[in-house]
Amino acid sequence: MNDFTYYNPVRVHFGADAMSYLPEELGKFGPNVLLTYGGGSIKRTGLYDRVIDALHAAGKNVYELSGIMPNPRTEKVYEGIELCRTHKIDLILAVGGGSTIDCSKAIAVGAPAEGDFWEKFYVNWETAETGIPLGVILTIPATGSELDKSAVITNFATGEKNCYDSEWEFPRFAILDPTLTYSLPKNQMVNGIVDTMSHLMELYISPPDDDFLTDNLAEAAMRTEIAAARRAVIEPTGYEARASLMWTSSFALCGMLNNGKNTDWASHCIEHPLSALFDVAHGAGLAVIHPAYLDYICESAAPRLARFARNVWGIDPAGKSESEQAKEGIAALKKFFHEELGAPATLRALGVPESCFARVAELTDLSCYSYRQLTADDVIEILRRCY
Repeated sequence: MNDFTYYNPVRVHFGADAMSYLPEELGKFGPNVLLTYGGGSIKRTGLYDRVIDALHAAGKNVYELSGIMPNPRTEKVYEGIELCRTHKIDLILAVGGGSTIDCSKAIAVGAPAEGDFWEKFYVNWETAETGIPLGVILTIPATGSELDKSAVITNFATGEKNCYDSEWEFPRFAILDPTLTYSLPKNQMVNGIVDTMSHLMELYISPPDDDFLTDNLAEAAMRTEIAAARRAVIEPTGYEARASLMWTSSFALCGMLNNGKNTDWASHCIEHPLSALFDVAHGAGLAVIHPAYLDYICESAAPRLARFARNVWGIDPAGKSESEQAKEGIAALKKFFHEELGAPATLRALGVPESCFARVAELTDLSCYSYRQLTADDVIEILRRCY
């Protein structure tokens, strides 16, 4: 186990009554609130009205940034920064999933900073000195952004999709009500499940390979996600399944499962240029890339992938080499993603042309790996296997 320092200051209100804590949380901040959200779904479900009523009851001056798209772009961050500076915002309240939350985080650190937020934080990786407080009402369990200090933003003009980490990006509070996810379309639910599983695998399928608490927790989280996903596909409004999906996605990126691990974010690093260039849904891209990546590193990571097969998928090891067990585990993952959940299985199905592979490889961060150092040629070969 590697040495580590663990810190997570987010106050979580979880459950069917979690929204009742919103007035208490609002009372801790000043009068000017920027409400951020995506499309019109929160208005169709009535959540928007509930939030607005709570804000007005708390005496808040409400300003809005709507239309935050999946794979949030720099343009929306600039728009939010301008609103914060103009109206002297005291709290950003993000209502939505990872895209809304990540955009809000970038606004939170960008608004008080001098200079261009993209160049300062996402290119030069300067340390943020402060940030506007952020609160979250989660509607899509997937990214875990409600419990972490990272924000991923796309610069569509350059084709870059970069991540920035800062303790100022931790939300002050997160409201997690599983009933708010009942209205999610199936494809969004599936993309969220894939993203959660991918996060768990990026953390777990990495050295050290000792048998310690972090790995055992990750295995339990993956088994929980798989079982809950299977129930939720059959019964979309089943509370226990939805609650398990929501809490597992948050737990995956709360930092607990990083402890003592190297971590391996290669699959995310390959997928990020795809979603930046072609606006591919992040979870859909991972459903294609992650199993192919594991196939590619199988021999280098055979002992870990064999344990993954046994302890997560229940593969019987009798008479099988570690390599054979590993391949069966990857096959089980593919079946779960592509057959049980119906997630995309090829880049062709996502509308990604072969002609872009060299550009994707050029934009891929090759520093995020564990068992095998990748080159641009390796990335191109993985993409070819996905086609």
